Amino acid sequence: METTDWDARYDRPDYLFGTEPTLFLREHAGFIAPESRVLCVADGEGRNAVWLAGQGHRVTSFEPSEIALRKAGALAQARGVSVERHNADIESWDWSREFDAVVAILVQFAPPGIRERFFSDMIRALAPGGTLLLHGYTPKQVEYGTGGPPHAEWMYTPELLRDAFGGLEILRLESYERDGESGKGRSARIDLIARRPQA
Repeated sequence: METTDWDARYDRPDYLFGTEPTLFLREHAGFIAPESRVLCVADGEGRNAVWLAGQGHRVTSFEPSEIALRKAGALAQARGVSVERHNADIESWDWSREFDAVVAILVQFAPPGIRERFFSDMIRALAPGGTLLLHGYTPKQVEYGTGGPPHAEWMYTPELLRDAFGGLEILRLESYERDGESGKGRSARIDLIARRPQA
């Protein structure tokens, strides 16, 4: 989606996806070492970055929508935490910066080709021993229509993620279905948690 499309979606008085972190992050935040440098990729209105900052991490986020960034700043201020926020997308972000953890949640708006480069960039951003937390949809999500783009080829499969991140130590790779967190119905999800080797 173009930045203007996201600006239009976020231009509302409430928060499009709420202000609480995703269930995936709450369930698996223990994989992130205490007081880590964390990058939140395309973090929207800031719910995940703000929550992680509240857990004591040093959080950096980027997001292409300026409207979403302003709302993220307001949320951080309301929660009394600090998040380093940047107006960028996956193609303009400086992936040479290193982090102890990279968090990418429901960022499936990149077609094959761009996606492969995006995966490589996230690996590059991991410091030795750093952890990647990736949460997305499987192709069956298109049938449910409860979130994400309507393109099955943009979705993730275990085989796709295993191939893309095979150089990392895979700690969790699981696809499953669950009822939507915002009452939107059933969704087809997939989790990848992987660690970059120390050496």
